[in-house]
Amino acid sequence: MGKETESKNLYKIKEDTQFGEVQIADDVIAIIAALSATEVEGVAGMSGNITNEIISKLGMKNLSKGVKVKVSDNIVSVDLSLELKFGVSLPEVCENVQEKVKSSIELMTGLSVDEVNVRIAGIALDNE
Repeated sequence: MGKETESKNLYKIKEDTQFGEVQIADDVIAIIAALSATEVEGVAGMSGNITNEIISKLGMKNLSKGVKVKVSDNIVSVDLSLELKFGVSLPEVCENVQEKVKSSIELMTGLSVDEVNVRIAGIALDNE
């Protein structure tokens, strides 16, 4: 694997297969979480910290913006920072996000999700 991959946290999701082992980077889990969250009706987008905002303005996209992932003993903990649409039920949308993110990560990686914490960082107003 290249230098770029070596510096990231990798987790084994399959060992001792016929052809070797399968590893997944924590960035991949973060991207799955972000894409799943943004598919939920009522979510306007992810909200990152100021560094992520500056990076995205410079043209470098960060798909895992607003997501923090922690994996220990094949159990995943996810923290999301979201911007929701004005007028939606915040508790309902957050519960839908938690369910969607949990099921997507478990289905796609085989890892178990312990918690999905949602932080509402802003409300997006429609400018129509």
